[in-house]
Amino acid sequence: MNRRKFLTHGCGLGLASTTLSSTLLQLAMTRNLAASANGDYCAMVCILLAGGNDSYNMLVPYTLEQHNAYKNIRSDLALERSSLLALPGAASNGRAYAVHPGMQEVRDLYAANDLAFIANVGTLVDPYDAVSYQNGQARLPLGLFSHSDQISQWQTAIPDDRVAQGWGGRLADLPAFQGINFDNGLSMNISLSGSNVFQTGNSSNEYSINSQNDGAVGLFGYDENSDYGQYKTAIVDALLGTNQDGLLRREYQQRMRSSLDNFRVFSEAMQTIQPLTTNFSDNNFSQSLRQVARTIDARGALGANRQTFFITVGGWDHHEEVINNQAQMLPMISAGLQEFKNALVELGVFNDVTTFTISDFGRTLTSNGRGSDHGWGGHHMVMGGRVNGGQIYGDYPILSPQSSLDVGRGIYAPTTSVDQYFAELALWFGVAPTDLELVLPNVSRFHDPFNTTAPLGFLL
Repeated sequence: MNRRKFLTHGCGLGLASTTLSSTLLQLAMTRNLAASANGDYCAMVCILLAGGNDSYNMLVPYTLEQHNAYKNIRSDLALERSSLLALPGAASNGRAYAVHPGMQEVRDLYAANDLAFIANVGTLVDPYDAVSYQNGQARLPLGLFSHSDQISQWQTAIPDDRVAQGWGGRLADLPAFQGINFDNGLSMNISLSGSNVFQTGNSSNEYSINSQNDGAVGLFGYDENSDYGQYKTAIVDALLGTNQDGLLRREYQQRMRSSLDNFRVFSEAMQTIQPLTTNFSDNNFSQSLRQVARTIDARGALGANRQTFFITVGGWDHHEEVINNQAQMLPMISAGLQEFKNALVELGVFNDVTTFTISDFGRTLTSNGRGSDHGWGGHHMVMGGRVNGGQIYGDYPILSPQSSLDVGRGIYAPTTSVDQYFAELALWFGVAPTDLELVLPNVSRFHDPFNTTAPLGFLL
């Protein structure tokens, strides 16, 4: 952890302040109301399923022959075909697929063309070559099958080096995005899950909020209308007004002052919005999505034309009890996505927001006797009004013990790279082709940034 990241952890907790004039808030509202009228707003919502989601039980072959192969390979981990929710139509490969029985909402979103799947996507240094892999000549991601390495690489999109900057942070660092939001000090990257790699750049960081109340977490007692509050406020202000002689102290002081100011900007902005009528389930995932929707509703007051959001949902490392655990967790994800869509429709911004999932890796198709182990390629979901939904993008593997993609124990190598997945999102967000390699340094190994054909085609 470098010095800058240490300070981010220390000062990104959310603090209160009264130093910013509400004039800034009024200016932001005026500026961004005009921008909103022109439709110049878009946001990405990244959902990290931390631990490695067993996505072969989320998106399942439904064609009888392939489902039989799936059952033979998965054995005790297989879902019965009669329990699955069949997706309408056939994929581009002519085969039929289904989703987990607890994902009725996802099935409905897919049927309404509001959600798509990206099949067999993962971290790749180069396009996968079975012969090179078998000969030991293929360049592989660092720490393949390692939680710490792979969860980082999904956020950095750099599988052949260990870096601390994520592609959302590099995106926010681009000169093209400097000044696109109102200059009130608030980051375009907002996290519901604290500090993260995805939203960390060289000069950009996340602003952390939570799912409770208005989201911003203040410094206890600061600015309270009480003797204690006035005393604490005076002490903090005095400390922040003192000239510090050490570099670390000065930077910490600056970041704390910034956090105090950000708290005021965010809190005041959230006071300008009306309560949502959309109902959200009473779990942290749905409540986090509710807070994202509320923050998007406050975009005018925040002066935001571009925003990214980050949510972590942990607990997917199912080395045992895959069936039972997913029966609890996948329905929660499914319901939360539907609720979030309903809220965005209520706010009139469903076309302006794209929500996507990431995870450490897929898992083994074979059973370890109690669950599944760390794998490689897996399947993911993308939802939004601009998503060309009702389709499966990428190549869902033909399941077979003789598959050239099977690198052992039912671990399937990805056929779509994270670079292709993220390039489409970045281009939709407004990254110019000339800047794409600044955001995704390895993208040219898989997609020509200047190709007028979209990397995968899942966004309109």
